[in-house]
Order: sequence, then structure tokens, then C-alpha cells
Amino acid sequence: MNISSAVFELSAPDLRSCPEASLPEFAFIGRSNVGKSTLLNRIAKKRDLARVSDTPGFTTTINFYNINKRFRLVDLPGYGFARASKTDRDRFGAMIEGYILNRENLACVFVLVDSSIPPQAVDLDFVRWIGEAGKPFALVFTKTDKAKGGKALAVTEKFLQTISGWFVERPLIFTTAADDPKGVRELQEIISQAAEETGEEAE
Repeated sequence: MNISSAVFELSAPDLRSCPEASLPEFAFIGRSNVGKSTLLNRIAKKRDLARVSDTPGFTTTINFYNINKRFRLVDLPGYGFARASKTDRDRFGAMIEGYILNRENLACVFVLVDSSIPPQAVDLDFVRWIGEAGKPFALVFTKTDKAKGGKALAVTEKFLQTISGWFVERPLIFTTAADDPKGVRELQEIISQAAEETGEEAE
């Protein structure tokens, strides 16, 4: 994917504050510290596009990044941050649900899962919810380079086994690692292709 421009557009605290629904959007979500911002920067080929933080729960708004003036990458707040107050968790939940269920130009949600740890209930719950909502999504298993031996593969297989009966057709699966650009290239290709197809349908 050739990227000529990648710029931060705006941060929205709710659905009403989102930019005009004029471009296809590809949203990224996952547990806090799953590597969302780092992955967005790698996809956009711009190291400092999305701010990377070691602090869990750092993303508190819906952040929009305009790519080539053709589509947007969207950074959603992380879920499952236990140290956040109940008020904040409820607000983040409402923000995420409102965006995913009602954003008409949402092309796909990429759900990031940490492959270096066993399947987490909060990830499984979110995947079940978005599947039942009928929204297009794909799974991205991150940090495969941090798992020793065949642990990443075992975690991925366990996760997929758990959700196998939830869907008629299994969602698309991607894997990413800091030391391997292959997964990022695959994500760039699928996003670019989907953005092109969505643009043609809108014409």
C-alpha cells in the first residue's frame, strides 16, 4: 500500500462528535496495552501518528487518522482496564458500542488479541458481542514474537477453538510481530482493497 499522507484528523468523545461519514473507516480495538497504537503507526508507515504509551487505558476518545484522503484508521479506547473507575468504564463502553453499532461508514473492526497470554474472557466476550451484532470484524493476534516456543500458535488455536461454534464463517485472521513485517503488509493490503471496493460502491 502506497501511503502519500497520514494525518491525525480529530478525537471524538462520542458518536455525535465523529467526522462526517464520507470515507470508509477501519477501527482497531483490544485490551489495554495490546499494541494498538504501535500497530496503527506501522500500518500507516508513520512512527508518531498515534501516540504510544505504556500506561494502560491511555486512549480515552475515538481517534481518527486520515490516510491518503481515501479512508480512515480509527483507534478505539481499550476495554478491560480494571483500574479505570466504573464511571469511566461505562462511558468507554457506551462510546465504543455507539460507534460500532451506528457508524454507517464502518468497513471493518480489527479486534486485537495478545497471543503471548492465554485467551482472556474480556476478549472472548467482545468477539461474541460483535459477532452477535452482525458487524464485520477480523482478528489480529499481536505480540507473536514475545511468546516463547509455540505458545503464540497454541494461544491462537485455543482462542479459535473457543469461538468456533459462534459463527457460520470464521472471521479473517492476522498475526503480527515486531520483528516481522509480513502481518502488517497483509493488513495494509486488505484495508487498501476494502477501501477501494467501498469507494467504488459509493460512486
